[in-house]
Amino acid sequence: MAGPTFQALPGFRDFTPRECAVRNYLFETWRGVARCCGYVEYETPIVEDTGLYLKKAGGELSSQLFRFEDQGGRDVTLRPEVTASLARIVAQHQRDFPKPLKWFEIGQCFRYEKPQKGRGREFHQFNVDILGEAGPAADAELIALAIETMLAFGFVAGDFIVRVSDRMAWIDFAEANGIPEESIPDFLGIIDKIEREKPEVLVQKLAAFSLTPEGVRAFIADPANASAAYLAIREDLAARGFADFVELDLSIVRGLAYYTGVVFEVFDAKKSMRAVAGGGRYDTLISTISDGAVDMPATGFAMGDYVIRNLIEETTHAAMQMEVWLQRNAAACDIYVVVADETKRPESLRLVTSLRRAGISVDLPMGNPKVGKQFQSAEKCGARFALIVGEEYPALKLKILASRIEESGHAETAIDWLTDRLLQPDGPLLA
Repeated sequence: MAGPTFQALPGFRDFTPRECAVRNYLFETWRGVARCCGYVEYETPIVEDTGLYLKKAGGELSSQLFRFEDQGGRDVTLRPEVTASLARIVAQHQRDFPKPLKWFEIGQCFRYEKPQKGRGREFHQFNVDILGEAGPAADAELIALAIETMLAFGFVAGDFIVRVSDRMAWIDFAEANGIPEESIPDFLGIIDKIEREKPEVLVQKLAAFSLTPEGVRAFIADPANASAAYLAIREDLAARGFADFVELDLSIVRGLAYYTGVVFEVFDAKKSMRAVAGGGRYDTLISTISDGAVDMPATGFAMGDYVIRNLIEETTHAAMQMEVWLQRNAAACDIYVVVADETKRPESLRLVTSLRRAGISVDLPMGNPKVGKQFQSAEKCGARFALIVGEEYPALKLKILASRIEESGHAETAIDWLTDRLLQPDGPLLA
């Protein structure tokens, strides 16, 4: 038998209820950590003027745009990242807010690149930024939030590492080695891929700047090249108890041209996949976007849903934490009403309506299936309890589906009784 005629396009995803639940877990964790750390949420359009990304993106981004002409003849793009949109909105509205701005967004982005593990053509990103603060305390605060986010997902020390660098160290290196200012972006592009490039290709590319891989790697390995900004950040993070999560790695330069100083990436400790998150300081982007009308220092990072989910699923304790959350939050309802006596359906409907209005998640069968089938439906939808309405109504029975234990109650006090019961444990969840 032939399969369906239409399927999702390559690199795009359907979100079944299970997939939506996992996505909600990521979103709620992101949002919870950001709010706990004093950030407020904003949102920008998915479609933007293409010029916003061509102005100062650099790297491969300009070749990965989902770009088209709209019906008004405008050159527009599905946003490939959020930082440029943030720069635009801040340039327009920054006078309305006290500084520094601590903002976050959870939004969908699009890039036309080869789909592979940890990478699709549409993805969701958690973007966190601090704007209006030039000192290293802002960078440290941002890196601390990245660490807090990883811990909130259930990762522990030894599972991940934040690799920190400073582009200014490479600017100094380039100047000391006679690399012209206009060629520095190309040079940094080589450094960005130094760990992934084929050796013979790397030799050829560096030779154009009269450099060798050995000389560049010696610079990367020398701890004396740590910048003052990095040392201040590390001292700040050490005071928070986060020193062991951070290491200096000058091979990190980030691909986008708008980065100006400290940059960092979060990797799993084994580095078995691409970076889980990355970002850094972009002190000139807002000035560039606003044609000099607004000049504001900024630093930020993004975490994508593809890679963090892969890492969660490949890390046992983080995966178990997610499964526990899904058991508690992904069910269709908490209580499934079993209509054991069909003559009591009107009473069952009134009871369901009252419970729903009280904020209790409830469902019931719409047909007249046998009681056994109703219990099967209750288990399949993930309900914690089956509330049995029978000929004894208004007397009720509540069955804990995990343990099969039954309790008795009364319709007149059902809201208080069931609200209290939902707050109590009903048996072991996934341990």
